[in-house]
Amino acid sequence: MSRYWNFLLLLCCTINSNAQNFTEGERKIILAGDTSSMLRVTPLTEPAGAKALKAVSKDIAYNDPLLPLLKNRMLKSVQDSSRRGVGIAAPQVGINRNLIWVQRFDKPGQPFEFYINPKIVWRSSILCQGPEGDLSFEGRGDVVRNFSIMVSYTDIQGTQHIEVLEDFSAIIFQHETDHLFGTLFTDRIEEQKAKKYAPFKPVRATTLLKELAQ
Repeated sequence: MSRYWNFLLLLCCTINSNAQNFTEGERKIILAGDTSSMLRVTPLTEPAGAKALKAVSKDIAYNDPLLPLLKNRMLKSVQDSSRRGVGIAAPQVGINRNLIWVQRFDKPGQPFEFYINPKIVWRSSILCQGPEGDLSFEGRGDVVRNFSIMVSYTDIQGTQHIEVLEDFSAIIFQHETDHLFGTLFTDRIEEQKAKKYAPFKPVRATTLLKELAQ
């Protein structure tokens, strides 16, 4: 098992070695406001929005001097009271970089957490289905997702992490990382129409339990 973890950490370091800094166009978008102002979520119906949402994003250097500003402005966008979300990806604000915010419903206080160059390195065979929406366009639909995932990412200090997410937090993470590959939840629904699913039946367990804190 230790070899597997070492391999994943090496993989993360190799991937992040290809990270770049923001382009001049991206810098212009980021610097158009300060930390007190949110970034505009570009709708899919606009040409600029359609272009950004359908493009594959690139890794970003964790120590780019403009990253803290983009981080704060993206958080303002996803927490906007007029249309609050549970996650946001950089392409939704016109920046095709591998950056996402995810609300962690599995943690006390349900905090939002920022992920730099996130990657899903493992997916469970157990699936779940539930409704999803998007800040970039209207409409909702039921999407099938992996119930558990293992993810790698870098934090704002440049530290590499590997973590397992489950349930709603895992679903949000999958939704947001899909944006980094130009994939919308509506694309997932279309591709899943040709697939067949059956209820999962545990071989031995009849009830799933969770231990409560004393």
